[in-house]
Amino acid sequence: MTITPERAAERDDVLAKARAAKAVAPRLATLPTPEKDALLHAAADELIARTDDILAANQRDIEAGREEGLDEALIDRLALSAERIEGIASGLRQVAGLKDPVGEVLRGGIMPNGITMKQVRVPLGVMGMVYEARPNVTVDAFGLALKSGNVALLRGSKSARQSNAALVGILQDVAASRGLPREIVQLLPCDTHDSVQDLITARGLVDVVIPRGGARLIEAVVTNATVPAIETGTGNCHFYIDRDADLDSAIEMLLNGKTRRVSVCNATETALIDAALPATDQLRIITALQEAGVRVHGDVDKLSALGARDIAPATDVDWAEEYLSMDIAVQIVDGVGGAIEHIARFSTMHTEAIASLNAITLQKFAAEVDAAAVMLNASTAFTDGEQYGMGAEIGISTQKLHARGPMALPELTSTKWILEGAGHTRV
Repeated sequence: MTITPERAAERDDVLAKARAAKAVAPRLATLPTPEKDALLHAAADELIARTDDILAANQRDIEAGREEGLDEALIDRLALSAERIEGIASGLRQVAGLKDPVGEVLRGGIMPNGITMKQVRVPLGVMGMVYEARPNVTVDAFGLALKSGNVALLRGSKSARQSNAALVGILQDVAASRGLPREIVQLLPCDTHDSVQDLITARGLVDVVIPRGGARLIEAVVTNATVPAIETGTGNCHFYIDRDADLDSAIEMLLNGKTRRVSVCNATETALIDAALPATDQLRIITALQEAGVRVHGDVDKLSALGARDIAPATDVDWAEEYLSMDIAVQIVDGVGGAIEHIARFSTMHTEAIASLNAITLQKFAAEVDAAAVMLNASTAFTDGEQYGMGAEIGISTQKLHARGPMALPELTSTKWILEGAGHTRV
C-alpha cells in the first residue's frame, strides 16, 4: 500500500521517538530515588514559573477548539488556569512524596542448596500513553512514569496540541538542566489517528500502552494493539438500593455518585431500585434525582405507574451508556438477585455499589458482582487512587491481568527474580 510522504514522516517520527525512549530507558530504570524526587520538585517549580507560557498555549487550543465547534464541556476539560496549573504542580510534589516502588523486594528466601533468591519490582520500561483532551494528564503521566522508572511516550489529542507541547517542553528543559536526557518524556505527533496505530504496534520498542479516554478510544487501542495494553475502562457504574436500605442515606449516596462530577468514570450512570420497596419510596428516589437536575431514562410505563413524570424512554443503549452528563438510567429490579443479573449484563466492570443494612445481602452482592471495585454503603465516587491512599493514578483498570482498579506507582512496575549462588550447578 502506497503512503503519502506526510504519512511516512509521521510514522518515522513516532518510531524515532520510540527508539530514543528505548535507548534511555536503562538509565531511568536505575535513577536513584533522591534524583527522581528532586526532578519532580524542580518540574513543579518550573511549571509555576512558566504559567504565563502555558496559559498562552492553552488559549490557542481553546480558540482553535471553539472554531472547530467543540462543545463547552470539552472546552472545560481542555482549559487550564493558574489555579489548575498550581494543582498540576502539587500533583508532582505529591508523587515525589510517595514511596518508590522500584527495587522493593516482594518475596524471597534461601533455597535448600544455599542459593538466595528474591523477587523485586522493576520498571515496565517504555510506557506509551494515549489520551484525550485533558492537558493535566500529560504531567500526571510524566510524574508517575518517572517515579516508577519508566520512560513516557505521550500521544495526546489534537485539541490539546499547543498545551501539551508547552508542558512537555518545560518537563524536557528541567530534565536537561539536571543532566538527564530530554527523551525521558516525549510528545508524539497527533495530526492523524494513524500515529496511535504506530505507537500501539511498535513491538520491541514500546513495552506497554495505556489508553485513557472515552469508550471508542479505549476499544480501538485494546483491539488493535500488538504492544501489551492495560485497559483503563469506561464506567457504566450502577448503584442498587435494596429493600433493607436506609433510604435517606441511599439517596444521598446516589446523588453524590451521580452529581458530584458527571464527567468522570466513577460517576453513577444507572440506579437500580428494589421492586420490594414501597411505591412511594421508589418515587421518592426518582424525584430526588430529578430535583437535583438529573434527567431520568427508564421504562416510561413502569415508572409512570409509580407517579413519576418526565421520564425519557430507555432502550438497551441506555442501560449500557456511560452518559458523563446529568442523565441516569433507572431500572426496577427483583431484589439483589435481579440487580446482580442486570449488572452482569450491562456492567463495564468498573465500580458497582449497593445500599443495604442486610449483612447477608451485602455479602452476596460483594461475592457475586464482578467489578474492579464494589462499594457497600458508599458512593461510586470513591473509586479513585487518591482516595485509596495511592496518591496520583494513571487510570482505573477494568481488566483482570497485571492490574485491576486504580493504577498508581506499584501497578506501573513488573518484577524480576534475582538468584545469587556461589558457583552452584544443577544436577
